[in-house]
Amino acid sequence: MSPSRSRASDWTWRRRFSACTVLLTVFLLSWGGVVTSIGAGMAFPDWPTSLGSYNLINPVEEWWLVPAYLAEHGHRLIASLVGAFTVALAAWTWWEDPRAWMRKLSLAAVALVVLQGLLGGLRVLWVSLDLAMVHACVAQLFFATLVAMTLFVTDTWRRRDGVLPQTDSARHLRWWSYAAAAFVYLQIVLGALLRHPGAGMSGGYTTLHVAGAFAVVGVVLGAFVVAEKHFDAVPAVRRTAWVLLGTMGLQFALGLASLLLTLYEPGGQAGVIAYVVLTVAHLVVGAVLLGASVVMSLLTSRRPQHAPPSVPTNGATRDVPERSLARAEP
Repeated sequence: MSPSRSRASDWTWRRRFSACTVLLTVFLLSWGGVVTSIGAGMAFPDWPTSLGSYNLINPVEEWWLVPAYLAEHGHRLIASLVGAFTVALAAWTWWEDPRAWMRKLSLAAVALVVLQGLLGGLRVLWVSLDLAMVHACVAQLFFATLVAMTLFVTDTWRRRDGVLPQTDSARHLRWWSYAAAAFVYLQIVLGALLRHPGAGMSGGYTTLHVAGAFAVVGVVLGAFVVAEKHFDAVPAVRRTAWVLLGTMGLQFALGLASLLLTLYEPGGQAGVIAYVVLTVAHLVVGAVLLGASVVMSLLTSRRPQHAPPSVPTNGATRDVPERSLARAEP
């Protein structure tokens, strides 16, 4: 196998592993949403042990038959798996990636997953709803970091496909994209305040969250319109704009359904199941929306590279050879 084929294969497999880590994190987020929705965050009131046991796999006989135990300890198991995947991805990136800033980003991902584990443990030890909310918000930052790392190993990013020109339209799209990412994350913070018992569901937080939803709709529509109007010929940006729009629409519908269900509070097991499904779906789609807005922001933030300088050689002028792709990654 030639060195070029080997190098391409490395990028492909690392991209797949990174995408798997993102999907596993989505699964973790959804599981954490179930823990919060059914109030199982303190099912195991100790940490790092589970009811005094250091056995990570089987701390209590047939613990998976108790819904609260299944939710909380299952969350701990999946979190441990995500941590292992993140460390492996960081090690792979540090060993193989020629970009210094990418290696630093991988260390930041490890730092975030460690911080997230500590926040989750301290939330249990201190019985703190405030830490539970911080835990939820940091989880979304960690997810956004993994999404960015996955984007950075795609062919679209490495080959600089779809870099926007230095125009007013590109500048407008860039700021609309930044605003979308910021507003989506602020909505996630407000959602964390609403979802944790004793911390939210007040009229003030609900009003802010609903107003924030309309603000998100506005900035996402702004980014979509600019992308469609001026950059229809840039596939990467156009596809991301459509994903952003579709995810926003789904998230708005889920949020409205969750709010109506909470206000009317239908009784019985069917109502509880519907509440859990809607709130968890709302949380997960919110994470996807944040990831899409981060991708849009990163794609539009790229600037065109200047042409390489020319040097005289024996009275003639020729271009300076470019560095190899492995060392010239943007």
